[in-house]
Amino acid sequence: MKNNEIDLSTISVGLIQMACSSDANNNLKSAIDSIRTASKKGAQIICLPELFLTPYFCQTEDAQNFSLAESLPSPTSITLSNLAKELEIVLIVPVFEKRAQGIYHNTALVIDADGSIAGTYRKMHIPDDPCFFEKFYFTPGDTGFKSFATRYGRVGVLICWDQWFPEAARLTALSGAQFLFYPTAIGYQDEDAEESRQQIAAWETIQKSHAISNGVFLGSANRVGREKALTFWGRSFICNPFGTVIGQAENDPQIVIAQCSLPEIESTRQNWPFLRDRRVDAYQDISKLYIDTDE
Repeated sequence: MKNNEIDLSTISVGLIQMACSSDANNNLKSAIDSIRTASKKGAQIICLPELFLTPYFCQTEDAQNFSLAESLPSPTSITLSNLAKELEIVLIVPVFEKRAQGIYHNTALVIDADGSIAGTYRKMHIPDDPCFFEKFYFTPGDTGFKSFATRYGRVGVLICWDQWFPEAARLTALSGAQFLFYPTAIGYQDEDAEESRQQIAAWETIQKSHAISNGVFLGSANRVGREKALTFWGRSFICNPFGTVIGQAENDPQIVIAQCSLPEIESTRQNWPFLRDRRVDAYQDISKLYIDTDE
């Protein structure tokens, strides 16, 4: 189908929620099978979860895990670029990137529907918490916050821990993003049901707020299953610019697909003109780490 035959006013977005084993080849096969299924169901932009090729290895600090990284272009990126071209879809592909000796990134590739790389994003906010020892592995990104033009719209990507920072979402939206995608690997360490519900609710709320305050569609693709000390809770979802969930998974492997009507972005921003009413002349202190009230 030619580009000029496609209705670009409504775009079908797909999220792949998957469990990840220690077998990278099996994980890649599972991802490809799910992508093909999502494409058959009409998905035009499809996002995989963070570090989908491997278990979430950041639970421990082990230098042997650096062997899991790939230099770009990699066998994974080439395989999925060919798949994107074959199916005429846009793919968000998270990878563990070896950039140079001793420099590794938590990276996401945006692959356009012709198989070309539309853009690369390297995770900017790197956590260091129990079972999330990412500072041991990942150099903070240097790509900045931006979006990338694709056949089906302008795509912005942020990764997992980035999702808690409104500045990242705002800057990505200001670059023209119509869609914000968050490839994610998030879970809880204990079985306290109430605490788990609170964590999941906070996770969903902060991301919905980014969609609302910026007037964009948002998709968050998580993994599922128990891996060592972590239980990944899934709950991958897509919401519209009002923050209304238009597609969501539970806590097992699933494909989430939702229809995103792009005119909603304009109508939402007309009625909720947050971007119009920003006081950019008064935000100088936002670049400070902390404002000392005694100064």
